Amino acid sequence: MIFLAMIVLGVMIGFLGAGGAGVTITLLTVGFGVPVHMALAVSLASMTFTMISGTISHYREREVEVKPGLIIGGSGIFGSIAGASVSNLMPADILSVMTAVMLMVSGFILYIRLYHDGWLSRHFPVRQTLLTGRKLYLYGAITGLIIGFLSSAFGIGAAAFIQIALMVVFGISLLRAIGTCMMIVLPISAAGGLSYLFNGRLDLLIFIQTLCGLGFGAYIGAQFTHLAPKGLLQFALVLVPVLSGIIMLVFSR
Repeated sequence: MIFLAMIVLGVMIGFLGAGGAGVTITLLTVGFGVPVHMALAVSLASMTFTMISGTISHYREREVEVKPGLIIGGSGIFGSIAGASVSNLMPADILSVMTAVMLMVSGFILYIRLYHDGWLSRHFPVRQTLLTGRKLYLYGAITGLIIGFLSSAFGIGAAAFIQIALMVVFGISLLRAIGTCMMIVLPISAAGGLSYLFNGRLDLLIFIQTLCGLGFGAYIGAQFTHLAPKGLLQFALVLVPVLSGIIMLVFSR
């Protein structure tokens, strides 16, 4: 049943092109009663393999800023290990609430970015040139630690946070921010997944069903993305994480 449900979820993820980690956690915890720590572990481990193909594809299209990606992603490994350690000690009910809140905050950030870009530009002006020198290493290390911790502690990809940081702080264009974001999430999710595995939180059978179901469904869903109106895609991108957070907050307690 998990495999079949993940195929359906994968179709939606492939159709939207985002939103997989949080929805996966919600489906596993609310739909199948999987403990939240285990759901986080499965989500992170699954993201690792998803990010590999995405990163390679964007790199071939020259849509990745390698140096910032390496700095932020490398620092994110340490944040991810710390986040998994904290999450492992956190009571399940508190962790569920925190994950739900993070999902809703992620949806709100996407809403601002997609529907109020003018306001975002006025209050958080996008840097027009690439950040270089010592500031790149300093800001990159700090950003990686924070993003790695949040992603691993609460099991979400934090793509919205990463992409905005890349554009505002590091001066990376939107198109390259998407590809660089995948490169950053790859080592973070791998480190977090391994940490959960060593802590005995990763169920390999559920992980295999989730990974295979999401991969197969996402391939199908991606074939139909170009058929959807842009307005529908934007609305769905915001709705999915917010609705997932609400469902998790209400039903998993």
